[in-house]
Amino acid sequence: MIITNDTERADLIEGGKRLAAVLEALRAKAAPGVTTEELDDLAERLIRDGGDGPCFLGYTPEGAGRPYPATLCVSINDEIVHGIPNESVKTLKEGDIVGLDLGLAHNGIIVDAAITVPIGNVDEGSKKLMRATEAALAAGIGAAVPGNHIGDISNAIQKEIEDAGFSVVKELGGHGVGERVHEEPFIPNYGRAGSGELLVEGMVLALEPISSAGKAAVILAPDGYTFRTKDGSRSAHFEHTILLEASGARIITA
Repeated sequence: MIITNDTERADLIEGGKRLAAVLEALRAKAAPGVTTEELDDLAERLIRDGGDGPCFLGYTPEGAGRPYPATLCVSINDEIVHGIPNESVKTLKEGDIVGLDLGLAHNGIIVDAAITVPIGNVDEGSKKLMRATEAALAAGIGAAVPGNHIGDISNAIQKEIEDAGFSVVKELGGHGVGERVHEEPFIPNYGRAGSGELLVEGMVLALEPISSAGKAAVILAPDGYTFRTKDGSRSAHFEHTILLEASGARIITA
């Protein structure tokens, strides 16, 4: 999406604030003994109570064989993204790390964000993985300046993750957002600086670095949505929706 007027801009910013508040409520709720379905129920209730719509529920991405059946994606440990929270009983345990990925539609404008949270006390390796992936998101946002290119974002993300000793999951990445859940351009989490599409003022992008503590290879679960690391290593995922302004990127979902 390219923001073209003040009304779109205001709705985007308001939607981002609302999504950030829901994710913080989910972060506070995520604890040992809580089920993924409880988190999903909370996410949907908070979104609808605000007068907005959950934009993952019923959405069918390109290549999927069926609509996504939940409001929230909950991905535990070696689950990378798109874990379904409400089709089997999954209870969070002490030491897990859990990705929470959520989209919201406010006045027709879609925002998208994700966090990875520790459940109770987690090991130092998992803490380092989460810190590196969140730092990669910050690096990508820093490179998202009008006049730069998609490759500048990709390269900044890749460097942060790999310099920390982790692997970039290359099959998945960021994307445009706003009018639809997934729009062009695709934003890989690896690449060459200066390459790819030119970044222009008004672009709305969802940046989402995804990393693995082991190898980068992934497998798709039989449910058709949940991606896992092939070697069973843990994964982390952070995402913000940003708006490109003349001075740089504004984080919409902070």
